[in-house]
Amino acid sequence: MKPPRVLPTSSTLKWFGWTDRGKVRAHNEDSFLALQFNHQEIQHLGRLGEATTANADFAFAVSDGMGGANAGEFASRIAVEKITTLLPRSFKQSAAGMATGFEDILSELFTETHRALAFVGSSYEETAGMEATLSLCWFTPDWMYFGHVGDSRIYYLPAAANEIKQLSHDDTHVGWLFRQGKLNEREARTHPRRSVLQKALGGGNQFVEPQVGAVGYETGDTFLLCSDGVIEGLYDRDLVEVLRSPECAKANGNPAQRLVNEALAKGCRDNTTALVVQVV
Repeated sequence: MKPPRVLPTSSTLKWFGWTDRGKVRAHNEDSFLALQFNHQEIQHLGRLGEATTANADFAFAVSDGMGGANAGEFASRIAVEKITTLLPRSFKQSAAGMATGFEDILSELFTETHRALAFVGSSYEETAGMEATLSLCWFTPDWMYFGHVGDSRIYYLPAAANEIKQLSHDDTHVGWLFRQGKLNEREARTHPRRSVLQKALGGGNQFVEPQVGAVGYETGDTFLLCSDGVIEGLYDRDLVEVLRSPECAKANGNPAQRLVNEALAKGCRDNTTALVVQVV
């Protein structure tokens, strides 16, 4: 019989973030967030760092904004910044060993963010109809809780695996066809309607129900959050190749920057953002 998994009291996380506006767009409508918080303080983190979960939780998020003029850029910033006020309220619960209830917390966060975007979008002509995707990972000492709406993605690469798992579901009809086995990865990535969203925060959507889930992580695991720009240039096997590459294993390696650069080199034209979190 397999012995029960012994959960750690804390873990050490390393994170790497990178974004590029790409080769076509005048503005970068992607935003990403790295946040550390406990019951006393909230700290915005830089694009590179390392810290322990012993005394704080961590949140990492990627958002891709949409809308006319600069509305998309504004929408993605609102989406990630709402996390800084809504998620830290739950720290005391998670520090006390919360094993259930994360679904309600994340659902409320996405609902409030959706309302904020819808309100701003309906209040000003220049932000009319603005929308955003949001993919969020919330790390406690032994669990990663995630929430997702849109077609940005959350991936999980376990320590001993050479296949990467997409945790998030693309909120597109093409994504549904892929999950049903009606399209393969190549067909889904080249489908003319692959970027037509069925669900996003803000805009004309009355209600938005996020996908939520949890992963019990271990040392050596890697998580990737990225905008659809990365996926435009790279297949899943390419993601693994970069994340497992010797260059990224070096002390000064930045896997997020390498993913973005590789995606742009392989034909991505969109805004491109990657956020990599390693458990070390």
